[in-house]
Amino acid sequence: MTHQASLTVDVVMVLYLGLLLLIGWMASRRTHGGEDFHLAGRSLGAWAAGISSTASSESGWVTLGAVGMTYTHGISGLWFAPGCLLGYMVNVYLLAPRLRRISAEQGSLTMTDVITRRWGDPGNVLRVTATTIILLAMMVYVASQMMAAGKAFSTTLDLGDAGYFWGVVIGALIITLVTSLGGFRAVAWTDLFQGLLVAAGIVALPLWAVYRLGGFGELISGLAALDPGLLSASGGRIGPAFWGFVVGQLGIGLGYPGMPHVVTRYMAARDDHEIRRLSTIAMIWGIAVFYGAGLCGLVGRVMLPQLADGERALMALSLKLTHPVIAGLLLAAVISAILSTVSSQLLVAASAVSYDLVEVILGKAQDDRRSLLLGRATVILVGLAGILVALRGESVVFWFVLFAWSGLGACFAPLMLMALGRDFVNRYGALAGMLTGLGVTVMWKLGEKAISEPASFVLKSRFDRAWFWAVVLAVVILVIGRLSRTFDAGHVAAVLMALALTELSWWLVGRGGLGNLYELVPAFFLATISALLVSRLPMENAKVDS
Repeated sequence: MTHQASLTVDVVMVLYLGLLLLIGWMASRRTHGGEDFHLAGRSLGAWAAGISSTASSESGWVTLGAVGMTYTHGISGLWFAPGCLLGYMVNVYLLAPRLRRISAEQGSLTMTDVITRRWGDPGNVLRVTATTIILLAMMVYVASQMMAAGKAFSTTLDLGDAGYFWGVVIGALIITLVTSLGGFRAVAWTDLFQGLLVAAGIVALPLWAVYRLGGFGELISGLAALDPGLLSASGGRIGPAFWGFVVGQLGIGLGYPGMPHVVTRYMAARDDHEIRRLSTIAMIWGIAVFYGAGLCGLVGRVMLPQLADGERALMALSLKLTHPVIAGLLLAAVISAILSTVSSQLLVAASAVSYDLVEVILGKAQDDRRSLLLGRATVILVGLAGILVALRGESVVFWFVLFAWSGLGACFAPLMLMALGRDFVNRYGALAGMLTGLGVTVMWKLGEKAISEPASFVLKSRFDRAWFWAVVLAVVILVIGRLSRTFDAGHVAAVLMALALTELSWWLVGRGGLGNLYELVPAFFLATISALLVSRLPMENAKVDS
């Protein structure tokens, strides 16, 4: 890229960041209290709620990871798309309409609020457990997205040897400032802008590339010439490996109902009419973006077969095929996908601290002005913490981010779906479901990594001792519950059920090729079983709140 072209791209990126700040400032003028900050006053229209719910769930994964999957694996890399779209369908057609009504009737501002008010939580056991899980997962996600933003900014803006550092700082400060200024409304508005930019770029670029290549016939011929396996739906997998791969890819969708940064968009929708409209908008966006990303990876493999990293195919194609102004917009789309997610996760983490922990559990800052100030302060603190972790803890973040999506999905998706019914679960079952989802996710992922890398002594050692540490953690939880005088017999039963099913998963993961399953699948179903079984135990004071 010439110096003039590079300068043009830099100018486009600076204008893009300036527009984000403008949106944040405009949103701040309409944010006046706690409900405004945490849920935009339940006033979002279909476009803002629909695009924001989808864009915030995908992050840089769709513009980088999904593109890289088809670049590397060919057609078989597209199995993720129907799995994600099934998750979208469950969310927008089943969960969204009921959740909006339930949360409005309860006066709930967060996903944790919905769970605790649905089943009752006199000792705040459910709220503390859910808040801890969400805060840990979101902090890891925020740091990982800031790392991705740092790499993208350093590459795009050509920031030199200190590019990663300044990339993290620039991206994090911009999005932290936008989120702290306008809260939920600023996040939803920036998600709408960024989501539309992502969709336009990820559909237009591969179609233009196919045209330049000579049509879809040339694309297929080019893939076959490179490797006939790129045109195979199985990707060379056979038997249990193939079916485990397919079920795992389709099972990605199981996690969507449990993502707090996604489901709060439905809670913030203005009315049922907007929910019906956002369902169509979200599905169209998902189809366009997922298959656009897949096509981008395929055409990138043919046009740029020597690319060292397939995840850079979209950026490389934009620089190769388009004018610098268009390339700047397409590169902004890559960064948009990252920032739209980090802003949403930053807000969820801040809400977990400022609302669920400080306002509800500690009973502080009950008026609108203090709630707003506390929300803004916690966004800034969480953002600064994310910057520090992103700059210093890459290996730690990478390890824990492996568990974040599956852990959130397994802990909360079964509960959010069962919350739509009447008498499926009580508060003890809800606790058992959360603990089982988390335990099985970690156990299965450790087993899967140990099986896939048999030569790694460290991984094998971690997995071999995992059953013991699960027992230790269960004992610690029981002791804390006893000392705090918040546990009764139902809570003890929930912890013991979670421990039993976690230990069962430790035994199952190495049996009959089950280790090929994506960890969210067994974790989701075992968490559901755990919640239902514990809820059927004869316990006093466990009546379900309808």
